[in-house]
Amino acid sequence: MLVLITGANGQIGRELQALQSEFPSIQFIPVDRATLDLTQSAEIERFLNETTIDACINCAAYTAVDKAEQEQELAYSINADAAEQLAKICHAKGAAFIHYSSDYVYHNGMDRPLLETDPTTPQSVYAQSKLAGDLRVMAAHPEALVFRTSWVYSSFGQNFVKTMLRLGKERDLLRIVNDQIGTPTYARDLARVTLQLLLKGWPANQGGIYNYSNEGVCSWYDFTKAIFDLNGIPCKVEPIPSSEYPTPAARPHFSVLNKSKIKSAFGLDIPYWRDSLLECLGLL
Repeated sequence: MLVLITGANGQIGRELQALQSEFPSIQFIPVDRATLDLTQSAEIERFLNETTIDACINCAAYTAVDKAEQEQELAYSINADAAEQLAKICHAKGAAFIHYSSDYVYHNGMDRPLLETDPTTPQSVYAQSKLAGDLRVMAAHPEALVFRTSWVYSSFGQNFVKTMLRLGKERDLLRIVNDQIGTPTYARDLARVTLQLLLKGWPANQGGIYNYSNEGVCSWYDFTKAIFDLNGIPCKVEPIPSSEYPTPAARPHFSVLNKSKIKSAFGLDIPYWRDSLLECLGLL
């Protein structure tokens, strides 16, 4: 199976490639912005028409949440326009398409685990561009899979876990928000599920939007405490409200994802977030 990975140098893209030995029947075609500029429609058209693929996993995304408030056009170009074009071409070629989205698209004020059918009221340019991508991908390729995920971290790239490990060793005290509630997602777990589903395939009527994160619930404060405790880092962590850490783009206060749809559809057993954190840290 020939699988194109866009955004191949990002967290999920690199985790997909790290799983190559587990999925020897899959041959990856990894591309990054230097190989394929997703802001150039003609370049996407040319590349996809010249490349034989069975599937595309779109890991490419504009993820600078705060910067997007000033770079709206760029955020939409990558998160919505390019995603739609990739999906449209894959549909025409008969290739499967998988796309990743964000818990930020909900931001609806609910305080129970969020369902795919819940209202989407994105409060930032980043979130609005991701929601536009979700809707356009599904319109262009109804058999596609869109995974809405949250708080992604990895052994690759820059992410919250790596930042906390660095800061915890540099400082004696960190002040971390404790009123934003969600679930960390280990990118390798999501990558593994993606490849399992690609190999197994899925009926056309099971295409759609699915929530995926690790199991469990925590705040950013809880997450930081776990990172430090598991690594024996003595840095003190002080909980603070979001009001004491203002950001240009609004963050949802509650974004725990209900995974009943994806578990029921595909029979998944999703790991608990602390277990996956242990694996990422090499402590299992």
